[in-house]
Amino acid sequence: METNYPPLADVRDNLRVEWYRCPIDRAKLRELSKRSNLQGLFQAGGHLALFAGTGTLVYHFWSLNAWVPFAIALFAHGTVGSFLFGVAPHECGHGTVFRTKWLNKFFMYLFSLLSWWDPFDYASSHTYHHRYSQYLEGDRENVMPLHPSLAPTLLIQLFTINLFSKPGRNFGKGGLFSTIFVTIKSALGIVGATEIPSREWIQALHDDQPGESRKSMWWSRLQLVFHGSVIGVSILTDLWVLPLIFTFFPFIGNWCGYSVGMTQHCGLQDSAPDFRKCTRSITINPLTEFLYWRMNWHTEHHMYAGIPCYNLKKLAKEIADDMPEPRTLRAAWKEMRETWHRQQAEPDYQFDTPLPATAQTVRSDAPDELDSSIGELAPESLR
Repeated sequence: METNYPPLADVRDNLRVEWYRCPIDRAKLRELSKRSNLQGLFQAGGHLALFAGTGTLVYHFWSLNAWVPFAIALFAHGTVGSFLFGVAPHECGHGTVFRTKWLNKFFMYLFSLLSWWDPFDYASSHTYHHRYSQYLEGDRENVMPLHPSLAPTLLIQLFTINLFSKPGRNFGKGGLFSTIFVTIKSALGIVGATEIPSREWIQALHDDQPGESRKSMWWSRLQLVFHGSVIGVSILTDLWVLPLIFTFFPFIGNWCGYSVGMTQHCGLQDSAPDFRKCTRSITINPLTEFLYWRMNWHTEHHMYAGIPCYNLKKLAKEIADDMPEPRTLRAAWKEMRETWHRQQAEPDYQFDTPLPATAQTVRSDAPDELDSSIGELAPESLR
């Protein structure tokens, strides 16, 4: 993989991407950008309530030695909980879920602590990801080309316990051993270059944002203390089910999070100043959309990242005439797999998303500050 990239400080000085964003009425954009504590509580509190509910069922059936319903409850708990890894902290990290700022921080840290997520390195990375989406000199959060794997060994782990899989992306979900290994190294202040896909991007972020890297190190230590305490309590009390509920759940039943999360950018263009070409939106059922924090409307999210997740579907309707039709989940995977197979013979091939006849490519109206807002995501030094 190419690693001869300029320092990120030089990228900020020299790379200016003139992003095309679908035109939208200014008053409507301001309305959609409003945050609501009530809707935020429904989203964040609702997800946490589902997590608590499935966790309670796991404990209940374990206490009864009812192993078949225990296994079913554990699978459901992992499926619900796996969306706490990355997805929930992502939107809270943007600071757009709640109108009250501290509530965004509270839930971001809570979800991150439970799910082995690093909100500090990710905030730096994701700021670059939004500003320079798929321009590799400024965004290597996704290491292209992404592999939409359906290998039997991976599928077995996704539908049971994900022990050994390697993350397909920087900040992507890896298996239990990979995640704990990286967390331990981070706690020790070590960034190696041996993990898959790469730690080069993490090192570039640490060089660019040393203050955030120190926070990341201390956060990793806190995670190890927290999850170590859960395991310690389970040993002392003989409640071996506790680590399954609170520590290892992100690695159980990863199938759903993997199937929808892979569709965001896989197979699409890089260095294209049009989010419709480098990002993909999909339609999914209402429950999965809720667990996914509406990130299936991913093109819309990139285009107007300051809009709360619960308003993205409304945004999609407002700009539909200027957007490609959202794929179904099945169609997205068919597209990704066909693109991947073609890339084996043509390494430079990328799928060019067709635009509707009504689509524009040049904005006629003047953008304002809401257009490029990414909420409160960026660390202080990147604002």
